Amino acid sequence: MAVKLRLQRFGSKKRPYYRIVATNSRNPRDGRFIEIIGIYHPIENNRLKIDEEKALAWLNKGAQPTDTVKSLFRKLGINEKYEKQKTGIK
Repeated sequence: MAVKLRLQRFGSKKRPYYRIVATNSRNPRDGRFIEIIGIYHPIENNRLKIDEEKALAWLNKGAQPTDTVKSLFRKLGINEKYEKQKTGIK
């Protein structure tokens, strides 16, 4: 099973907000998911909240983030923490 970290869209027309979820890559965008990792509100001052422990755990298990999620992780520094964990630098 290929796991992806991606955005799941919620909200009304022209007022979106997103959940960052771990899901099977074959599931539809707003379909079934395994776990919620965080939220992203682009309208409300780009409010972004991600559980770093869950995100790092999924990355260590081999989950692939989409390009958008990868950029959100980069914004919070999760990519750097993952790279440090992977190489063993503290």
